Amino acid sequence: MSLIKELQDRSGNKCELCAATEGLKIYEVPPTSAGGVDGSLLACSTCIDQIENPDITDANHWRCLNDSMWSEYRAVQVVAWRLLSRLKKEGWPQDLLDMMYLDDDTLAFAKVTNEGLDDSEKIIHRDVNGVILEAGDSVVLVKDLKVKGSSMVAKQGTAVRNIRLDHENADYIEGKVDGQQIVIITKYVKKT
Repeated sequence: MSLIKELQDRSGNKCELCAATEGLKIYEVPPTSAGGVDGSLLACSTCIDQIENPDITDANHWRCLNDSMWSEYRAVQVVAWRLLSRLKKEGWPQDLLDMMYLDDDTLAFAKVTNEGLDDSEKIIHRDVNGVILEAGDSVVLVKDLKVKGSSMVAKQGTAVRNIRLDHENADYIEGKVDGQQIVIITKYVKKT
């Protein structure tokens, strides 16, 4: 069964966030490595646009989270938590967050994007030029790097695709070089 069909069956052909029936698409919850039915949800274009563009978020649209936050599906719970965290200054979302329960793994997954933190609290990864790096970006090494614990040298100009961020240290990212997963210091990469 295709992913879209599974999500349509699971949701009853409705947006899993606001219950709209028009413009439904698959939304993969970032940062996604596997995607699939557990890492995705069916959402309308209005919800997806507002999730991906915080500047156009309409707080009243998200009152629907009062119902969808109780979903049994992890992807829906995570997106609901992130949106409530983004909107918590409105007042009512904080009340819903206080009622919401997520197990430790789901809560850790929800917090990965730092949604809801003040800018001063967020860990921001920047490349050698000060450009903000995000999970899934591609970077190029700006100098030869000796890989600790191996005889490998990652050469200047090597492209590293689909990076992952270290959510505890703004100076570290992870990526594959020559098929080996390594930790790279952000001051030695340039975003492409």
